[in-house]
Amino acid sequence: MNNVSRGVLLTLWLLSGCSTTPSGGYIDSPNSKPVPTRNDRNALQQFVKTDMDRLADIEYAENAETLRTLMIKLYRRNPAEAAKSGPGDPEQIAAKVFEQMTAHQWHFSALAGAQDTTAIKLALNPQYSGDRVLALVVGIQSMLFRAHGNRMQFFITDSLEPQNLYNAARNIEIAVWKLSHAKGSSGEFLLMTNSMQGESQNLSFEREFSKMIARTDLLAYALAEKSQRFVSRLTQSLSTATFLPFR
Repeated sequence: MNNVSRGVLLTLWLLSGCSTTPSGGYIDSPNSKPVPTRNDRNALQQFVKTDMDRLADIEYAENAETLRTLMIKLYRRNPAEAAKSGPGDPEQIAAKVFEQMTAHQWHFSALAGAQDTTAIKLALNPQYSGDRVLALVVGIQSMLFRAHGNRMQFFITDSLEPQNLYNAARNIEIAVWKLSHAKGSSGEFLLMTNSMQGESQNLSFEREFSKMIARTDLLAYALAEKSQRFVSRLTQSLSTATFLPFR
């Protein structure tokens, strides 16, 4: 996209900020809770976005919000990991990760700059002594960012590769399986997620990860159908699976 096109899109984007949206959202009748609404629901945004762009916007934003929730839950389940990242409660650490992306660009000195599946592997390495929650979350989010063409918002001039999205979903599946089985030398789990012996069954972590996988898969299949591109569905055993690369 040339500079003129980018300038037009930027102008439309800034102008769209003048529009208003319902402050409380629409009401979900079954439970009487407001349904969250996006701040760009206006004619100008519709002009520079296709339906698929808006689907990608929602998928990316919802996955980021789910991963942020998971980060806080993981810290509460594994408080020693939060302590490794210095002062700050789980919410403050998560805010730094998800609200200051333009500053850190997913490069954290505590992870020696590791991103993507490299950071995920750190979280699963028994010899790693750093913050495993930070490594896992930064790894997954930077991987999703890369799978979306290094973008968080999408416009009519953008193009996404369905295979990269499909591979990202599989990599989350692999990471979750390994996370639920990875143990240290003493037999303890590297990160606690599901229930410990004697506790009530806790599947909340699996549900949140499953939401991310399902959203990413849906966008991958929708894009493949729209563009008539083939998605290679590789079959691997999760117990021996390796993380999939991107094109």
